[in-house]
Amino acid sequence: MLTIVLPDWQTITNGDISSDIFTPYGRVVPYSLSTPEQFIDRVAEADIILCNKTVLDEKSLVKAKNLKYVGLFATGYNNVDLPYADAHGITVCNAGSYSTDAVAQHTFALILEHASRVGEYNTFVQGGGWLRSPTFSPFVCPTLELAGKTLGLFGYGHIGQAVAKIAKAFGMRVIVHTRTAPTDGSEAVDFERLLAESDFISVHAPLNEQSYRKFDAAAFAACKAGAYFVNTARGPIVDEKALADAVRNGQLSGAAVDVLHTEPMAAGCPLLGVAGITLTPHVAWAPFETRTRLMGIVCDNLQNWLDGRPTNVVNHPKG
Repeated sequence: MLTIVLPDWQTITNGDISSDIFTPYGRVVPYSLSTPEQFIDRVAEADIILCNKTVLDEKSLVKAKNLKYVGLFATGYNNVDLPYADAHGITVCNAGSYSTDAVAQHTFALILEHASRVGEYNTFVQGGGWLRSPTFSPFVCPTLELAGKTLGLFGYGHIGQAVAKIAKAFGMRVIVHTRTAPTDGSEAVDFERLLAESDFISVHAPLNEQSYRKFDAAAFAACKAGAYFVNTARGPIVDEKALADAVRNGQLSGAAVDVLHTEPMAAGCPLLGVAGITLTPHVAWAPFETRTRLMGIVCDNLQNWLDGRPTNVVNHPKG
């Protein structure tokens, strides 16, 4: 019987999804979370590892001599040393596109919060502000219409395209910066035009050498004055100190961030406590329906690998 180790199961469920879904494939050994030291011994007998963000490299897998398959509870796979997996005949499969609708929804929740200030107005009313107001419509927070504004998308995969569809329903102009020319009629621009013309900028690119800290002090200085910045992709795409400075000095009207360079948030994170920056704890992908869909993809990937026809493979395993 195959041994299936889940080293970071708590990152997938708060008890609303059971690891029993994997029992048809072998002996399931779930761990809530694993420190790097714990992980080495916990996967020593593993044939299969199913994980989210746990780092898988030569050091962490030194005892995992039986390992032949890694299934990721994620689209991104930058936590896996793919050359090591290739050399050791380990197949790595990700779960692409499972969170498209949820992340697009969360992206627009952040954009709409900035545009309509629902949370701030609720705080005002709950605090008695409307009771004391001399007018029926107290203009406490500035709001704006999205219609006619320009949304610039950095990255235009499934999530970026879903965000564009929503934006167009609001009457926004959409421009995109992407390596592959859009096929849906969206306007492709270079990075400089994206920064200069966008009223809102939303990041939907993978983390790689090209995107690492792409949004730095120079990029924010080149943004249209008063632009609003949203990142629901990967934290290291952004220089966090530069973003905090751009909001503080008024170059940006604000920002909304669901992902950080270090997660969970590290003490001293430059974005914490900055007025005008909304922070959510990497939950854009987290609705129950989304995580349930994710489990289905991970199970399908595993079954297809067992059947000798692996799907969503992100590496080239030897042998």
